[in-house]
Amino acid sequence: MFRRDFLVGGLSSGLVLAAATALRAQPVDDAAAKLVTAARRQVGVTRTYDAAYTKLGYPGGDVPRERGVCTDVIIRAYRDALDVDLQVLVHEDMRRAFSAYPALWGLSRTDRNIDHRRVPNLQAFFRRADATLPISKDAADYRPGDVVSQMLPGNLPHIGIVADERTPDSGRPMVVHNIGAGARMEDVLFAYPITGHYRYKV
Repeated sequence: MFRRDFLVGGLSSGLVLAAATALRAQPVDDAAAKLVTAARRQVGVTRTYDAAYTKLGYPGGDVPRERGVCTDVIIRAYRDALDVDLQVLVHEDMRRAFSAYPALWGLSRTDRNIDHRRVPNLQAFFRRADATLPISKDAADYRPGDVVSQMLPGNLPHIGIVADERTPDSGRPMVVHNIGAGARMEDVLFAYPITGHYRYKV
């Protein structure tokens, strides 16, 4: 529902080549490579955006893989690639420090069915885990496996994972995300204002 095409022009071939070369030169550790692979494997599997509240198992709770929201891309990538369960980690951290998380939903206690599936909660968790990196407009600062949060029109928070593939025209990193039509890998890194840049390692 928020899909659109992004056209880029006006960059010289020299600038594009320099940007692409700088991005390729960045080291990608094994964990980041696994995260990207796990995120990309969701493309074509998760075909629907579905934000309905769902009662989940715990730990390892998930909605059916053919549907989900943007946060599910992150949660599934960490589970599949690194056996890291953000449902558990966010829930336990919220139990320890509930007031450190956004009070946006009128809740007085944690809800392990939904807390980890909300972008502002993931942002708070990554900040508390000391995973925050500077926000910049330089594509070279965003490495494969990084998590990037954005603000969509209408003040709708969004989140995705930086991929290892670059756009052929500008060398920008692609992003794996679900913005309304299932998991896709698209050129959206700078399409919306970036609100957070994270590199979470366990």
